[in-house]
Amino acid sequence: MLEVLSLLQSMYPEAVTALNHENPFELLVATILSAQCTDERVNIITQDLFPAFPTALDLANASFDDVATLVKSAGLWQTKTRNLINTAKILVEKHGGEVPRTREELEALPGVGRKTASVVLANAFQIPAIAVDTHVFRVANRIGLAHALNPYQTELQLMEAIPEKYWIDAHHWLILHGRALCKARKPLCDQCPLRPHCSYFQDSSS
Repeated sequence: MLEVLSLLQSMYPEAVTALNHENPFELLVATILSAQCTDERVNIITQDLFPAFPTALDLANASFDDVATLVKSAGLWQTKTRNLINTAKILVEKHGGEVPRTREELEALPGVGRKTASVVLANAFQIPAIAVDTHVFRVANRIGLAHALNPYQTELQLMEAIPEKYWIDAHHWLILHGRALCKARKPLCDQCPLRPHCSYFQDSSS
């Protein structure tokens, strides 16, 4: 395990979230938008969205049409628009306009599930968490860091297998590895330094 983590760290030394943000509120908004949407697309959207609604109060007072106009290219834009406005209202009414720092409070917000809450906890507040998206799920189970049937099981197994001090970084390492080499349709195993430690490569080579 530590060898795999060490290799990933050497491969992706500048591992941070790809979602552009300057504060916890912006990260929360961007992560809600990122469901079934690429980070690149979200960053394009938030270039206009963040200046238009820089605070939770601004977004809470926004009209559906004003927000929808800016997020329409995200996919599921109607649901995301409602979730963003309703989340902002809860932030204002219950949290003084600030993003809460507990999983329970985050997951009570519209459009915020376990993965989104983990992203915010880890990246906004540096609270150890492992957010399991499609890349983390695929790569962790391919390599053999987890042997799970769903993201939640994968998260629990990774939390057990990986020392807590590496949780935040490991999340980013696995995402970046999934994008760079361990691709969904055709993993680039011939280029991957993890081959000696990878269950998928060992099985496919035997």
